[in-house]
Amino acid sequence: MALRKIRYWGDPVLTKVCRPVDKVTDKIRSLVEDMFDTMYDAFGVGLAAPQVGVLKRIVVIDTGLEEPDPHVLINPEIIETSEETQTGPEGCLSVPGKNGDVTRPMRVKVKAYDLDMNEFILEGAGLLARAICHECEHLDGKLYVSKVEGELRDNPTEPEEEEEEI
Repeated sequence: MALRKIRYWGDPVLTKVCRPVDKVTDKIRSLVEDMFDTMYDAFGVGLAAPQVGVLKRIVVIDTGLEEPDPHVLINPEIIETSEETQTGPEGCLSVPGKNGDVTRPMRVKVKAYDLDMNEFILEGAGLLARAICHECEHLDGKLYVSKVEGELRDNPTEPEEEEEEI
């Protein structure tokens, strides 16, 4: 397990279409572990392989706020979206310090493969639906900034705590 370098907006790798995964190797398993470690370290809820410089169709997501809820999506394909939408602030580990309002489906259904190359269907609503859409777009070389309604904003920062003098 290791932290990988996150690629930032402007890096050409983020604009490329990723290749499908034909089989899961030890290298792929290691990549997935590293992606989770990198995502958790950066306090993200999703990460796509191109964000760490790997042009493979792999996504990791964990939107669990109180309990971990990790998902590995290999070769994901969104097969259904709701007509009902949600609009809200969205950010990206590849665009640090920024966010913007994006409209996404309220619910999505994605077909993908797990680490044993077993096909499965994942249905998500709310934040999970947003994360699935956002990460799957990375696999096609698209960033959320192209969907921002209005201006891209600076993330509010935590006020720095002053050291207490003794």
